[in-house]
Amino acid sequence: MDMTMQIKDGQYTKTIYTMIKEARYDEAIKALNDAINFSPNRAGLSLLGFCYFRTQSFLEAANCYEQLTAMHPDIPEYKLYFAQALHEASMYDESYKVTMQITAPLLERKVIKLQSAIKYGEEDTITAKGLVDSYPQEDPDKDINLGCLLFKENQYEEALQKFSRSLNVVGFNAHLHYNIALCYFKLKEYPQALKHITLVIERGIRDHPELAVGMQAETSEVKSVGNTLTLHETALTEVFNLKAAIEFQLKNIEAAREALNDMPPRHEHELDAVTLHNIALTSIDIKPTDGFEKLHFLLQQDPFPAETFANLLLLYCKFEYFDLAADVLAENAQFTYKYLTPYLYDFLDAIITSQTSPEEAFQKYEDIASKHAEQLRKLTKVVQESRSQGDNDQVKKAVVEYEEALERYIPVVMAQAKIYWDMENYGQVEKIFRKSVEFCNESDVWRLNVAHVLFMQENKYKEAASFYEPIVKKQYDNILDVSAVVLANLCVSYIMTSQNEEAEDIMRKIEKEEEQQIFEDPQKKFYHLCIVNLVIGTLYCAKGNYEFGISRVIKSLEPFNKRLGTDTWFYAKRCFLSFLENLAKHLIVVKDNTIKDCLQFLEGCETYGRRVSTVIENPFQEEDAHTKAKQTVTYEARLLRYMFYKLRNIDDSVTINKYEDLK
Repeated sequence: MDMTMQIKDGQYTKTIYTMIKEARYDEAIKALNDAINFSPNRAGLSLLGFCYFRTQSFLEAANCYEQLTAMHPDIPEYKLYFAQALHEASMYDESYKVTMQITAPLLERKVIKLQSAIKYGEEDTITAKGLVDSYPQEDPDKDINLGCLLFKENQYEEALQKFSRSLNVVGFNAHLHYNIALCYFKLKEYPQALKHITLVIERGIRDHPELAVGMQAETSEVKSVGNTLTLHETALTEVFNLKAAIEFQLKNIEAAREALNDMPPRHEHELDAVTLHNIALTSIDIKPTDGFEKLHFLLQQDPFPAETFANLLLLYCKFEYFDLAADVLAENAQFTYKYLTPYLYDFLDAIITSQTSPEEAFQKYEDIASKHAEQLRKLTKVVQESRSQGDNDQVKKAVVEYEEALERYIPVVMAQAKIYWDMENYGQVEKIFRKSVEFCNESDVWRLNVAHVLFMQENKYKEAASFYEPIVKKQYDNILDVSAVVLANLCVSYIMTSQNEEAEDIMRKIEKEEEQQIFEDPQKKFYHLCIVNLVIGTLYCAKGNYEFGISRVIKSLEPFNKRLGTDTWFYAKRCFLSFLENLAKHLIVVKDNTIKDCLQFLEGCETYGRRVSTVIENPFQEEDAHTKAKQTVTYEARLLRYMFYKLRNIDDSVTINKYEDLK
């Protein structure tokens, strides 16, 4: 039914104002639009513009105020509202032109503030600072806006001082707390940042229960709260995004997803650009197609989060879509200098080059690494000299710069090493790591990769174990937080150096922890013990002990509903294929029970593997239903079973004495 038909004669004004008072802006917008279409008037347009602004529909609000400006050029407030709506819609040039038409002395201060905000949005910090400096000294916005300008110039400590001083003057202000948290985030003082984030969230929950904070995580049927001005004023969207960013930096991806789920619920088309970017980033490993679609969509918007361009390129390289990364770079040359640092551009260029010319890429990496090594040595000297002079501020500054340089240096070393790793030249990889030991010795990432390369050389298991052990011991009480591959490789290293008891201790610890976790959450899947058994089984198969190796592989995937997955099946089937190949070549002899166990195992895989894909999802490749049906564990397990029976029919004397039990 038409909204105008529901409003009684003589009750129209009262009804509209009641809707606005109760924040039912969408209903008010529909009623006002119906009325204006019937009879355009100043009051209706003014209320409609207000409602659009409150729902953050800034272009529609600007349209209303543009009409009002034309209808009533003598009322300067409409020009100010028009300029404000254009500014919020990121139409900075148009907004500034409108402000230049406002000459009313009473609005001068508001106009200057809006102009400074416009110039800030255009990244014209010099003009913006000149306008902010013209604010009256007693204006609390002066320190806040100067803090914003200092933040934009990467002067985070100075910005923090301005924001903190303003907070003492104005009292609680959600956006001011957010600004302070953002400064602490940039300074990597995460506990302090989380303290201010928590204050904003607690105040938002207390003052605005209608925003349903945390309800989205509990049920998928929560109603969207929309993009209201109330939501903007609480700064809840901003602080939840910042909380997710902190967890992401700490590599707590699940906690980052939870933070994004806890923010007030909105439909996907209502999400702001930063939230959309963060959702894409935190879900890229589980939903790569959706993640890449979101990042591509953002890249086509104006403006978009500054990190979008670099993150899209890095993720393409992570997923080894190097051609797509090269295409994005070529098609968006205008973004290269704006959004990529010289270091990141050179690094991405080397990664892409490594696919066609490893030698040239290695030299590019070497050039980047040499620059950073020189910088690290200089900073080490600065730290030592500052400490001897007792200059704590300089020490702190130099240490931060050193850590940032090291964060850039380590990926370059890893990328260099990967070139030789892909060639299986592990000795050369070890040389690269030895060369970087001067700076990277304390880095967990570096130590982990050193352990991997020692492990792969097969004659340095003892040395590999010495690098794996500190990583495991650091989180021994929460052993499931350690990568399953690390645990598996450490167990193998122990076994290969006759330290079987130590390997068994780790496996018992993993089993106990998994049982406890499954008891607490029966639906959750854990793969740690599975992967350890898989690796050990694969090792014994590679050494020719198929009976023990296959038994370990079979054990690793039981129970099937908890262990059978794309990755686990991939490594399991390799052992079975190797086993079949050696049987067919008459190279091994096994007991009948081993074959029987294999067939029973494969039958179980058929039963539970109908919905388990054998290939990792490719976000950029569409496949027909027939092909997808073959890409299941059920299909491949049946094929392996067929191979066992086929082998028996070809030659019943291959390795087996009798088959009565298998018929």
